[in-house]
Amino acid sequence: MLERPETAVPSIAQRNLEGYVGFANLPNQVYRKSVKRGFEFTLMVVGESGLGKSTLINSLFLTDLYSKDYPGPSQRIKKTVQVEQSKVLVKEGGVQLTLTIVDTPGFGDAVDNSNCWQPVINYIDSKCEDFLNAESRVNRRSMPDNRVHCCLYFIAPSGHGLKPLDIEFMKRLHDKVNVIPLIAKADTLTPEECQLFKKQIMKEIQEHKIKIYEFPDTEDADDNKLIRKIKEKMPLAVVGSNVVIEVNGKKVRGRQYPWGVAEEGIFVENGEHCDFTVLRNMLIRTHMQDLKDVTNNVHYENYRSRKLAAVTCNGVDTSKSKGQLTRSPLAQMEEERREHVMKMKKMEAEMEQVFEMKVKEKKQKLRDSEAELERRHEQMKRNLEAQYKELEEKKRVHEDEKANWEAQQRILEQQKLDASKTMEKNKKKGKIF
Repeated sequence: MLERPETAVPSIAQRNLEGYVGFANLPNQVYRKSVKRGFEFTLMVVGESGLGKSTLINSLFLTDLYSKDYPGPSQRIKKTVQVEQSKVLVKEGGVQLTLTIVDTPGFGDAVDNSNCWQPVINYIDSKCEDFLNAESRVNRRSMPDNRVHCCLYFIAPSGHGLKPLDIEFMKRLHDKVNVIPLIAKADTLTPEECQLFKKQIMKEIQEHKIKIYEFPDTEDADDNKLIRKIKEKMPLAVVGSNVVIEVNGKKVRGRQYPWGVAEEGIFVENGEHCDFTVLRNMLIRTHMQDLKDVTNNVHYENYRSRKLAAVTCNGVDTSKSKGQLTRSPLAQMEEERREHVMKMKKMEAEMEQVFEMKVKEKKQKLRDSEAELERRHEQMKRNLEAQYKELEEKKRVHEDEKANWEAQQRILEQQKLDASKTMEKNKKKGKIF
Protein backbone atom coordinates (compact mmCIF):
# COMPACT_ATOMS: atom_id res chain seq x y z
CA MET A 1 0.00 0.00 0.00
CA LEU A 2 1.02 3.60 -0.46
CA GLU A 3 2.70 5.27 2.48
CA ARG A 4 1.41 8.70 3.34
CA PRO A 5 3.79 11.28 4.84
CA GLU A 6 3.40 11.70 8.59
CA THR A 7 3.70 15.16 10.07
CA ALA A 8 3.94 16.04 13.75
CA VAL A 9 0.93 18.06 14.92
CA PRO A 10 1.85 20.55 17.68
CA SER A 11 -0.54 20.93 20.57
CA ILE A 12 -2.70 24.05 20.34
CA ALA A 13 -4.55 25.60 23.23
CA GLN A 14 -8.30 25.79 22.65
CA ARG A 15 -10.22 28.93 23.56
CA ASN A 16 -13.97 29.46 23.71
CA LEU A 17 -15.43 32.50 21.98
CA GLU A 18 -17.71 34.85 23.83
CA GLY A 19 -19.74 35.69 20.73
CA TYR A 20 -20.10 35.24 16.98
CA VAL A 21 -16.97 36.17 15.03
CA GLY A 22 -17.78 34.93 11.54
CA PHE A 23 -14.94 32.64 10.48
CA ALA A 24 -17.39 29.73 10.64
CA ASN A 25 -18.44 30.99 7.19
CA LEU A 26 -15.02 30.17 5.69
CA PRO A 27 -16.15 26.77 4.31
CA ASN A 28 -18.91 28.55 2.39
CA GLN A 29 -16.38 30.98 0.93
CA VAL A 30 -14.13 28.12 -0.14
CA TYR A 31 -17.14 26.29 -1.58
CA ARG A 32 -18.27 29.26 -3.68
CA LYS A 33 -14.77 29.93 -4.94
CA SER A 34 -14.20 26.27 -5.83
CA VAL A 35 -17.52 25.99 -7.67
CA LYS A 36 -16.76 29.15 -9.61
CA ARG A 37 -13.29 27.92 -10.56
CA GLY A 38 -14.40 24.40 -11.41
CA PHE A 39 -12.58 21.13 -10.85
CA GLU A 40 -10.08 19.07 -12.83
CA PHE A 41 -9.59 15.34 -12.77
CA THR A 42 -7.43 13.12 -14.94
CA LEU A 43 -8.31 9.45 -15.18
CA MET A 44 -6.07 6.95 -16.94
CA VAL A 45 -7.39 3.61 -18.15
CA VAL A 46 -4.91 0.88 -19.02
CA GLY A 47 -5.57 -2.63 -20.23
CA GLU A 48 -5.67 -4.89 -23.23
CA SER A 49 -8.02 -4.12 -26.09
CA GLY A 50 -11.51 -5.52 -25.79
CA LEU A 51 -11.78 -5.38 -21.98
CA GLY A 52 -14.44 -2.65 -22.05
CA LYS A 53 -12.44 0.42 -21.02
CA SER A 54 -14.39 2.90 -23.16
CA THR A 55 -17.70 1.29 -22.19
CA LEU A 56 -16.89 1.60 -18.48
CA ILE A 57 -15.99 5.28 -18.86
CA ASN A 58 -19.37 5.94 -20.50
CA SER A 59 -21.11 4.08 -17.68
CA LEU A 60 -19.19 5.88 -14.91
CA PHE A 61 -20.20 9.37 -16.04
CA LEU A 62 -23.63 8.42 -17.47
CA THR A 63 -22.82 9.98 -20.83
CA ASP A 64 -21.50 8.83 -24.18
CA LEU A 65 -17.95 10.15 -24.04
CA TYR A 66 -17.20 7.50 -26.65
CA SER A 67 -19.83 6.70 -29.28
CA LYS A 68 -20.18 5.37 -32.83
CA ASP A 69 -19.27 8.78 -34.22
CA TYR A 70 -16.32 9.06 -31.82
CA PRO A 71 -15.27 5.53 -30.85
CA GLY A 72 -12.69 4.61 -28.26
CA PRO A 73 -8.98 4.97 -29.06
CA SER A 74 -8.57 1.20 -29.37
CA GLN A 75 -10.84 1.30 -32.42
CA ARG A 76 -9.49 4.51 -33.93
CA ILE A 77 -5.74 4.15 -33.56
CA LYS A 78 -3.29 1.67 -34.95
CA LYS A 79 -2.47 -0.97 -32.37
CA THR A 80 0.86 0.39 -31.22
CA VAL A 81 1.39 1.40 -27.62
CA GLN A 82 0.77 5.11 -27.39
CA VAL A 83 -1.03 7.47 -25.08
CA GLU A 84 -4.08 9.47 -26.13
CA GLN A 85 -5.98 11.97 -24.00
CA SER A 86 -9.52 13.25 -24.44
CA LYS A 87 -10.89 16.27 -22.57
CA VAL A 88 -14.58 16.77 -21.86
CA LEU A 89 -16.43 19.30 -19.70
CA VAL A 90 -19.25 17.74 -17.67
CA LYS A 91 -21.69 19.69 -15.51
CA GLU A 92 -23.90 18.49 -12.67
CA GLY A 93 -25.85 20.57 -10.17
CA GLY A 94 -24.02 23.77 -11.11
CA VAL A 95 -20.60 22.17 -10.62
CA GLN A 96 -18.41 21.75 -13.68
CA LEU A 97 -15.67 19.15 -13.96
CA THR A 98 -12.99 19.17 -16.63
CA LEU A 99 -12.47 15.46 -17.10
CA THR A 100 -9.41 14.19 -18.93
CA ILE A 101 -9.50 10.57 -20.03
CA VAL A 102 -6.10 9.08 -20.84
CA ASP A 103 -6.21 5.84 -22.82
CA THR A 104 -3.41 3.52 -23.95
CA PRO A 105 -4.52 1.80 -27.16
CA GLY A 106 -2.41 -1.18 -28.14
CA PHE A 107 -1.22 -1.94 -24.62
CA GLY A 108 -0.48 -5.64 -24.20
CA ASP A 109 -1.63 -6.53 -27.73
CA ALA A 110 1.79 -7.23 -29.24
CA VAL A 111 3.59 -10.56 -29.30
CA ASP A 112 6.56 -8.99 -27.51
CA ASN A 113 5.33 -6.62 -24.81
CA SER A 114 8.76 -5.63 -23.52
CA ASN A 115 8.80 -2.06 -22.24
CA CYS A 116 5.19 -1.49 -23.38
CA TRP A 117 4.70 0.46 -20.12
CA GLN A 118 7.37 3.02 -21.03
CA PRO A 119 5.05 5.36 -23.01
CA VAL A 120 2.71 5.43 -20.01
CA ILE A 121 5.57 6.26 -17.61
CA ASN A 122 6.85 8.94 -19.96
CA TYR A 123 3.40 10.51 -20.15
CA ILE A 124 2.97 10.60 -16.36
CA ASP A 125 6.46 12.04 -15.85
CA SER A 126 5.91 14.64 -18.57
CA LYS A 127 2.77 15.93 -16.86
CA CYS A 128 4.61 16.17 -13.53
CA GLU A 129 7.45 17.95 -15.30
CA ASP A 130 5.00 20.44 -16.83
CA PHE A 131 3.48 21.14 -13.42
CA LEU A 132 6.94 21.55 -11.85
CA ASN A 133 7.94 24.01 -14.56
CA ALA A 134 4.68 25.90 -14.08
CA GLU A 135 5.41 26.20 -10.34
CA SER A 136 8.86 27.62 -11.09
CA ARG A 137 7.63 30.34 -13.42
CA VAL A 138 7.46 33.98 -12.41
CA ASN A 139 3.78 34.18 -13.33
CA ARG A 140 1.94 31.29 -11.67
CA ARG A 141 -1.62 32.49 -12.07
CA SER A 142 -2.48 29.90 -14.69
CA MET A 143 -1.41 26.43 -13.53
CA PRO A 144 -3.60 23.75 -15.12
CA ASP A 145 -3.35 20.45 -13.28
CA ASN A 146 -2.92 17.76 -15.97
CA ARG A 147 -1.25 15.26 -13.64
CA VAL A 148 -2.72 11.76 -13.69
CA HIS A 149 -4.75 11.38 -10.51
CA CYS A 150 -5.89 7.78 -10.90
CA CYS A 151 -5.03 4.78 -13.07
CA LEU A 152 -7.66 2.09 -13.55
CA TYR A 153 -5.81 -1.05 -14.53
CA PHE A 154 -8.03 -3.62 -16.24
CA ILE A 155 -7.25 -7.28 -15.56
CA ALA A 156 -8.53 -9.90 -17.98
CA PRO A 157 -11.04 -12.29 -16.32
CA SER A 158 -8.90 -15.37 -16.83
CA GLY A 159 -9.48 -16.79 -13.35
CA HIS A 160 -5.81 -17.80 -13.06
CA GLY A 161 -4.29 -14.79 -11.31
CA LEU A 162 -2.18 -11.97 -12.67
CA LYS A 163 -0.12 -12.19 -15.83
CA PRO A 164 3.57 -11.29 -15.72
CA LEU A 165 2.70 -8.15 -17.72
CA ASP A 166 0.14 -7.11 -15.09
CA ILE A 167 2.65 -7.53 -12.27
CA GLU A 168 5.44 -5.71 -14.08
CA PHE A 169 3.21 -2.81 -15.11
CA MET A 170 1.83 -2.19 -11.63
CA LYS A 171 5.30 -2.46 -10.09
CA ARG A 172 6.57 0.14 -12.54
CA LEU A 173 3.76 2.60 -11.89
CA HIS A 174 2.75 2.16 -8.24
CA ASP A 175 5.21 4.89 -7.13
CA LYS A 176 4.01 7.34 -9.79
CA VAL A 177 0.22 7.17 -9.76
CA ASN A 178 -2.73 5.85 -7.75
CA VAL A 179 -3.31 2.37 -9.17
CA ILE A 180 -6.74 0.76 -8.76
CA PRO A 181 -6.93 -2.77 -10.20
CA LEU A 182 -10.20 -3.83 -11.82
CA ILE A 183 -11.43 -7.20 -13.02
CA ALA A 184 -12.93 -6.45 -16.42
CA LYS A 185 -16.04 -8.16 -17.78
CA ALA A 186 -16.84 -9.75 -14.43
CA ASP A 187 -20.06 -11.18 -15.89
CA THR A 188 -17.96 -13.93 -17.49
CA LEU A 189 -17.19 -15.35 -14.03
CA THR A 190 -19.49 -17.02 -11.55
CA PRO A 191 -19.66 -15.43 -8.07
CA GLU A 192 -17.51 -18.21 -6.62
CA GLU A 193 -14.92 -17.90 -9.39
CA CYS A 194 -14.89 -14.11 -8.97
CA GLN A 195 -14.20 -14.33 -5.22
CA LEU A 196 -11.41 -16.85 -5.72
CA PHE A 197 -9.95 -14.72 -8.50
CA LYS A 198 -9.98 -11.64 -6.23
CA LYS A 199 -8.19 -13.50 -3.44
CA GLN A 200 -5.57 -14.81 -5.86
CA ILE A 201 -4.94 -11.32 -7.26
CA MET A 202 -4.60 -9.71 -3.82
CA LYS A 203 -2.27 -12.49 -2.73
CA GLU A 204 0.01 -11.90 -5.73
CA ILE A 205 -0.13 -8.13 -5.19
CA GLN A 206 1.07 -8.57 -1.61
CA GLU A 207 3.74 -11.11 -2.61
CA HIS A 208 5.21 -8.73 -5.19
CA LYS A 209 4.87 -5.75 -2.82
CA ILE A 210 2.74 -3.77 -5.26
CA LYS A 211 1.36 -0.56 -3.75
CA ILE A 212 -2.21 0.03 -4.84
CA TYR A 213 -4.34 2.98 -3.75
CA GLU A 214 -4.74 3.01 0.03
CA PHE A 215 -7.97 4.41 1.38
CA PRO A 216 -7.44 7.04 4.08
CA ASP A 217 -8.46 6.43 7.67
CA THR A 218 -11.09 8.79 9.05
CA GLU A 219 -12.46 9.58 12.49
CA ASP A 220 -15.99 8.77 11.38
CA ALA A 221 -16.99 5.20 12.29
CA ASP A 222 -19.43 4.97 9.37
CA ASP A 223 -16.77 6.08 6.90
CA ASN A 224 -14.30 3.56 8.29
CA LYS A 225 -16.93 0.84 7.99
CA LEU A 226 -17.54 1.81 4.36
CA ILE A 227 -13.81 1.86 3.64
CA ARG A 228 -13.41 -1.61 5.15
CA LYS A 229 -16.17 -2.90 2.87
CA ILE A 230 -14.44 -1.39 -0.17
CA LYS A 231 -11.09 -2.89 0.85
CA GLU A 232 -12.72 -6.30 1.17
CA LYS A 233 -14.00 -6.03 -2.40
CA MET A 234 -10.60 -5.15 -3.90
CA PRO A 235 -9.87 -5.67 -6.73
CA LEU A 236 -13.23 -4.44 -7.93
CA ALA A 237 -15.07 -6.60 -10.45
CA VAL A 238 -16.96 -4.41 -12.93
CA VAL A 239 -19.36 -4.73 -15.83
CA GLY A 240 -20.02 -1.94 -18.31
CA SER A 241 -22.68 -1.38 -20.94
CA ASN A 242 -23.74 1.29 -23.43
CA VAL A 243 -27.22 -0.24 -23.83
CA VAL A 244 -30.17 1.13 -21.85
CA ILE A 245 -32.64 -1.66 -20.96
CA GLU A 246 -36.01 -1.34 -19.28
CA VAL A 247 -36.36 -3.67 -16.29
CA ASN A 248 -39.51 -3.63 -14.17
CA GLY A 249 -40.44 -0.21 -15.50
CA LYS A 250 -36.99 1.28 -14.81
CA LYS A 251 -34.45 2.18 -17.49
CA VAL A 252 -30.96 1.03 -16.54
CA ARG A 253 -27.69 0.45 -18.29
CA GLY A 254 -27.30 -3.30 -18.50
CA ARG A 255 -26.43 -6.34 -20.55
CA GLN A 256 -29.12 -8.51 -22.08
CA TYR A 257 -28.62 -12.26 -22.00
CA PRO A 258 -30.89 -15.09 -23.16
CA TRP A 259 -31.53 -15.87 -19.49
CA GLY A 260 -31.98 -12.31 -18.20
CA VAL A 261 -30.41 -8.93 -17.61
CA ALA A 262 -27.28 -8.11 -15.61
CA GLU A 263 -27.55 -4.53 -14.43
CA GLU A 264 -24.46 -2.50 -13.78
CA GLY A 265 -25.39 -1.43 -10.31
CA ILE A 266 -26.79 2.00 -11.01
CA PHE A 267 -29.12 1.25 -8.10
CA VAL A 268 -27.70 0.06 -4.78
CA GLU A 269 -29.84 -3.05 -4.67
CA ASN A 270 -28.20 -4.27 -7.89
CA GLY A 271 -24.64 -4.23 -6.52
CA GLU A 272 -24.75 -8.02 -6.24
CA HIS A 273 -24.05 -8.31 -9.97
CA CYS A 274 -20.72 -6.45 -9.86
CA ASP A 275 -18.77 -3.77 -7.98
CA PHE A 276 -19.63 -1.00 -10.44
CA THR A 277 -21.54 1.03 -7.84
CA VAL A 278 -18.65 0.72 -5.38
CA LEU A 279 -16.20 1.92 -8.01
CA ARG A 280 -18.32 4.89 -9.06
CA ASN A 281 -19.07 5.98 -5.51
CA MET A 282 -15.44 5.65 -4.49
CA LEU A 283 -13.99 7.26 -7.60
CA ILE A 284 -16.40 10.16 -7.98
CA ARG A 285 -18.51 10.72 -4.88
CA THR A 286 -16.26 9.98 -1.91
CA HIS A 287 -12.56 9.75 -2.80
CA MET A 288 -11.96 11.93 -5.88
CA GLN A 289 -10.43 14.72 -3.78
CA ASP A 290 -8.33 12.25 -1.81
CA LEU A 291 -6.99 10.83 -5.07
CA LYS A 292 -5.96 14.34 -6.08
CA ASP A 293 -4.44 15.00 -2.64
CA VAL A 294 -2.40 11.77 -2.73
CA THR A 295 -1.22 12.63 -6.22
CA ASN A 296 -0.10 16.08 -5.09
CA ASN A 297 1.26 15.25 -1.63
CA VAL A 298 2.82 11.85 -2.29
CA HIS A 299 3.51 11.03 -5.92
CA TYR A 300 4.22 14.54 -7.13
CA GLU A 301 6.31 15.40 -4.08
CA ASN A 302 8.37 12.25 -4.62
CA TYR A 303 8.90 13.21 -8.25
CA ARG A 304 9.73 16.79 -7.30
CA SER A 305 12.20 15.68 -4.64
CA ARG A 306 13.95 13.35 -7.07
CA LYS A 307 14.21 16.07 -9.71
CA LEU A 308 15.46 18.78 -7.36
CA ALA A 309 17.88 16.42 -5.61
CA ALA A 310 19.31 15.43 -8.97
CA VAL A 311 20.13 19.04 -9.92
CA THR A 312 23.79 19.69 -9.18
CA CYS A 313 25.63 22.97 -9.13
CA ASN A 314 26.20 22.85 -12.92
CA GLY A 315 22.56 22.04 -13.62
CA VAL A 316 23.06 18.43 -14.76
CA ASP A 317 20.49 15.84 -13.73
CA THR A 318 22.60 12.97 -12.40
CA SER A 319 19.60 10.66 -12.20
CA LYS A 320 19.66 10.25 -15.97
CA SER A 321 22.47 8.39 -17.65
CA LYS A 322 22.22 10.53 -20.78
CA GLY A 323 23.00 13.68 -18.83
CA GLN A 324 19.82 15.49 -19.77
CA LEU A 325 19.80 19.02 -18.40
CA THR A 326 17.33 19.84 -15.64
CA ARG A 327 16.90 23.52 -14.93
CA SER A 328 17.01 24.94 -11.45
CA PRO A 329 14.39 27.58 -10.57
CA LEU A 330 16.85 30.48 -10.95
CA ALA A 331 18.18 29.14 -14.23
CA GLN A 332 14.64 28.62 -15.44
CA MET A 333 13.70 32.19 -14.48
CA GLU A 334 16.72 33.47 -16.37
CA GLU A 335 15.85 31.34 -19.37
CA GLU A 336 12.27 32.56 -19.25
CA ARG A 337 13.56 36.14 -19.16
CA ARG A 338 15.76 35.47 -22.19
CA GLU A 339 12.87 33.80 -23.97
CA HIS A 340 10.69 36.81 -23.19
CA VAL A 341 13.33 39.22 -24.48
CA MET A 342 13.79 37.14 -27.63
CA LYS A 343 10.05 36.98 -28.07
CA MET A 344 9.75 40.76 -27.72
CA LYS A 345 12.61 41.30 -30.18
CA LYS A 346 10.99 38.91 -32.61
CA MET A 347 7.67 40.70 -32.23
CA GLU A 348 9.42 44.06 -32.73
CA ALA A 349 11.15 42.79 -35.87
CA GLU A 350 7.89 41.40 -37.17
CA MET A 351 6.10 44.69 -36.43
CA GLU A 352 8.85 46.65 -38.19
CA GLN A 353 8.63 44.30 -41.15
CA VAL A 354 4.86 44.70 -41.26
CA PHE A 355 5.24 48.48 -40.94
CA GLU A 356 7.73 48.58 -43.82
CA MET A 357 5.44 46.46 -45.93
CA LYS A 358 2.52 48.78 -45.13
CA VAL A 359 4.63 51.85 -46.00
CA LYS A 360 5.73 50.27 -49.28
CA GLU A 361 2.16 49.37 -50.12
CA LYS A 362 1.02 52.92 -49.26
CA LYS A 363 3.79 54.45 -51.37
CA GLN A 364 2.95 52.17 -54.26
CA LYS A 365 -0.71 53.13 -53.97
CA LEU A 366 0.23 56.82 -53.93
CA ARG A 367 2.46 56.36 -57.01
CA ASP A 368 -0.31 54.50 -58.77
CA SER A 369 -2.79 57.21 -57.83
CA GLU A 370 -0.38 59.91 -59.02
CA ALA A 371 0.17 58.13 -62.32
CA GLU A 372 -3.57 57.70 -62.73
CA LEU A 373 -4.15 61.39 -62.02
CA GLU A 374 -1.44 62.39 -64.51
CA ARG A 375 -2.95 60.11 -67.13
CA ARG A 376 -6.39 61.55 -66.55
CA HIS A 377 -4.95 65.08 -66.62
CA GLU A 378 -3.22 64.45 -69.96
CA GLN A 379 -6.37 62.88 -71.33
CA MET A 380 -8.48 65.83 -70.24
CA LYS A 381 -5.86 68.22 -71.64
CA ARG A 382 -5.93 66.44 -74.98
CA ASN A 383 -9.72 66.49 -74.96
CA LEU A 384 -9.75 70.22 -74.23
CA GLU A 385 -7.23 70.91 -76.99
CA ALA A 386 -9.30 68.88 -79.40
CA GLN A 387 -12.43 70.75 -78.35
CA TYR A 388 -10.53 74.08 -78.68
CA LYS A 389 -9.39 73.18 -82.19
CA GLU A 390 -12.92 72.15 -83.09
CA LEU A 391 -14.31 75.41 -81.78
CA GLU A 392 -11.61 77.42 -83.63
CA GLU A 393 -12.49 75.57 -86.82
CA LYS A 394 -16.17 76.30 -86.31
CA LYS A 395 -15.30 79.95 -85.58
CA ARG A 396 -13.26 80.21 -88.80
CA VAL A 397 -16.01 78.61 -90.82
CA HIS A 398 -18.50 80.98 -89.19
CA GLU A 399 -16.28 83.98 -89.95
CA ASP A 400 -15.93 82.84 -93.57
CA GLU A 401 -19.68 82.41 -93.89
CA LYS A 402 -20.21 85.80 -92.27
CA ALA A 403 -17.73 87.43 -94.64
CA ASN A 404 -19.39 85.77 -97.66
CA TRP A 405 -22.84 86.86 -96.44
CA GLU A 406 -21.66 90.40 -95.90
CA ALA A 407 -20.08 90.45 -99.38
CA GLN A 408 -23.32 89.18 -100.88
CA GLN A 409 -25.23 91.82 -98.95
CA ARG A 410 -22.95 94.55 -100.22
CA ILE A 411 -23.38 93.26 -103.74
CA LEU A 412 -27.14 93.24 -103.33
CA GLU A 413 -27.08 96.75 -101.88
CA GLN A 414 -24.97 97.94 -104.79
CA GLN A 415 -27.29 96.32 -107.25
CA LYS A 416 -30.31 97.95 -105.61
CA LEU A 417 -28.50 101.30 -105.64
CA ASP A 418 -27.63 100.90 -109.30
CA ALA A 419 -31.18 99.90 -110.10
CA SER A 420 -32.61 102.94 -108.30
CA LYS A 421 -30.20 105.22 -110.10
CA THR A 422 -31.19 103.72 -113.42
CA MET A 423 -34.87 104.25 -112.68
CA GLU A 424 -34.29 107.85 -111.71
CA LYS A 425 -32.42 108.47 -114.97
CA ASN A 426 -35.23 106.88 -116.89
CA LYS A 427 -37.78 109.10 -115.13
CA LYS A 428 -35.79 112.24 -115.97
CA LYS A 429 -35.56 111.21 -119.60
CA GLY A 430 -39.30 110.66 -119.71
CA LYS A 431 -39.97 114.13 -118.40
CA ILE A 432 -37.73 115.66 -120.99
CA PHE A 433 -39.48 113.97 -123.80
